[in-house]
Amino acid sequence: YGIGVSRVMACIAETHHDEKGLAGRIIAPAQVHVVATGKDAAAFEAAEQLIGELEAKGIEVIFDDRKKVFRRKFKDAELIGVPIIAVAGRDTVNNGTIEVRDRNGENAEAVPVADAAQAIADRVAALLK
Repeated sequence: YGIGVSRVMACIAETHHDEKGLAGRIIAPAQVHVVATGKDAAAFEAAEQLIGELEAKGIEVIFDDRKKVFRRKFKDAELIGVPIIAVAGRDTVNNGTIEVRDRNGENAEAVPVADAAQAIADRVAALLK
């Protein structure tokens, strides 16, 4: 018998989870999960622009641009366990803002699209301290 990857992953999942799914920046597959919602192409374009800016800053990003219901995308984002979630949707189109929040639902704020990359970079830096 030996320790294999599957056993190690099971141990990590067992010790780093909550009722919503995996939790913990150490095991997250990325630092930011960008979710684009709605039917307006402007939200998806803003999300893609944000991703480009974040990647230029060296931040690892997962992009959910699937044609699924918003609640399903959000549940998947929580389940994966990425510590910061950025949502481009109706508020992006109507108000020019992107919602940035922690995975656990706390510290939600609407940030202007032009300032979103820096606001997220600041949150990532705070996580790494």
